[in-house]
Amino acid sequence: MQRAALLDAARSLLSEGGTEALTFPALAERTGLARSSVYEYFRSRAAVVEELCAVDFPVWAAEVEAAMAAADGPEAKVEAYVRRQLALVGDRRHRAVVAISASELDAGAREKIRAAHGGLVAMIVEALDAMGHQEPRLAAMLLQGVVDAAVRRIELGAAEDPTTITDAAVAMALRGVWG
Repeated sequence: MQRAALLDAARSLLSEGGTEALTFPALAERTGLARSSVYEYFRSRAAVVEELCAVDFPVWAAEVEAAMAAADGPEAKVEAYVRRQLALVGDRRHRAVVAISASELDAGAREKIRAAHGGLVAMIVEALDAMGHQEPRLAAMLLQGVVDAAVRRIELGAAEDPTTITDAAVAMALRGVWG
């Protein structure tokens, strides 16, 4: 229970103040634990971040996968892939992981995050192949780049409404720059 409370506190801190806010004293204060107790659960900030990704990323991936499974046809699956990821931007679990993307992580943690991200991209390859893409894996990686750019735009509080950004990302995914 204390480990879960520490992870929840870490999500809140990252969501509210980015990586600078994630400190062991702040985790201790949020959970009511002694600072030394936090070290019993995590050896470093990178370890907290790694565990957050290990716990939260599968939840997001399952949500994206469920949205795609409910969609009928490859174009609808691509749209669901984009829309569900962008809908998750407001989720504080998502905001926490985005906040840590610039964090100092060891090579092992970075590789785990890369692998999880690769699993998300792999979800869309079949739909892109069914749409006739010659290079569906490459198209999937580029599509994720569009999603990532839209995520950053939404998180920056861009002038455009998040719905407008999402609609533009879907149009880009389905029709390219002519959308």
